[in-house]
Amino acid sequence: MLLKISNKEIKERQNKFRDQLSERKIDASILFSTTDIFYLTNFMFRPSERPIAFFTDSNQESHLFVPALEKTHAEEYAVVNHVHSYPEYPGTEHPMNILKAVLLESGFNNLSVGMDSTGYSSAKGYTGPEITELMDFNNIETIKGLVEKLRYIKSSNEIELIKESARWGNLAHTLLVEYTKAGKREMEIEGRATYEATQMMFKTLGNGYKPYGNPAHAFYRGQIGPHSAFPHSQNQNALIEKGFNVVSQAACDVWGYKSELERTMFIEEASIEQEKYFNHMYNAQEIAFEKIKPGIAASEVEREVQRYFNENGLSENVRHHTGHNMGLLNHEAPFFDLGDHTILKEGMVFSVEPGVYVEGLGAFRHSDTVVVTDAGMELITYYPRDFESLII
Repeated sequence: MLLKISNKEIKERQNKFRDQLSERKIDASILFSTTDIFYLTNFMFRPSERPIAFFTDSNQESHLFVPALEKTHAEEYAVVNHVHSYPEYPGTEHPMNILKAVLLESGFNNLSVGMDSTGYSSAKGYTGPEITELMDFNNIETIKGLVEKLRYIKSSNEIELIKESARWGNLAHTLLVEYTKAGKREMEIEGRATYEATQMMFKTLGNGYKPYGNPAHAFYRGQIGPHSAFPHSQNQNALIEKGFNVVSQAACDVWGYKSELERTMFIEEASIEQEKYFNHMYNAQEIAFEKIKPGIAASEVEREVQRYFNENGLSENVRHHTGHNMGLLNHEAPFFDLGDHTILKEGMVFSVEPGVYVEGLGAFRHSDTVVVTDAGMELITYYPRDFESLII
């Protein structure tokens, strides 16, 4: 069973990255993005006030710059040619000054350098100079988004990890439904379902499993009853009541890769009004499924979904676009959005989640994870979607 990305695939990614730099006549690069560093090196770390950077030099060698507390970790796991470290942040000498010295030693003076940002940043108390303030590069090219575009199309290995994620997300969701009863509170339900799903996962996958994120989990995020009309609510520890509609979410990280499963469900019974809005949401998702195929723009999928909502007088009940790419992040570009004209290609992985939100009643949203195939799309998530199955 595949539970990781091989070092061989990481090296292939680095070669594609270097090819992109070469095409743009960029001699060397510096990246500060946590996700992009993991994608290119297999080195997963917890970003903090301590700067971490990945860079490639003009000799096509790869480097990691890390705090001392990450040095042995990087030397064991990172697929790079060199690991450099500094004592601590802020330290007696600021890490950016130490990075400057390392870059000078690696020949960065008078090079054309591609950078995803001009320096490190963090909300965890970091302050410091931009690397561009400390060094005189011959030329600076922004490469922000370059690695993200490399991440658009998933390899067969990445897709297998996302499918594994979906299997365990489905288990967590099944348990969430089993424990959801009128009179229970969301935190009690979520905690039990998540704990049991995680235990089953560990027993099945064994020591080779590394989440690099969160293992199997399921939750409501406060989307219970009328409060569910807030699309990105927070946990309210709400009481489940008969007749409420609820919007669930289940997911799982496998080597950092994610899937997304959401369902609109009804506690014991549903009204005619609830069924009406459910059916509109369901129909909109079906329209998106039918439209997805390689060669069309992402905006075309959204246009068809919005056309359905407009024709049925639901535009005021729509609060977000239809979906987003995913992989190492739960939200990645491109998006099923009227303003995103990215052409769909085989191997892209998306959520499909058109939503209808009715004040005083609640939310109606399924989310499913799909892979764009040569002929259309493959549905990865598989929990029942029909109305009757979701009266719980």
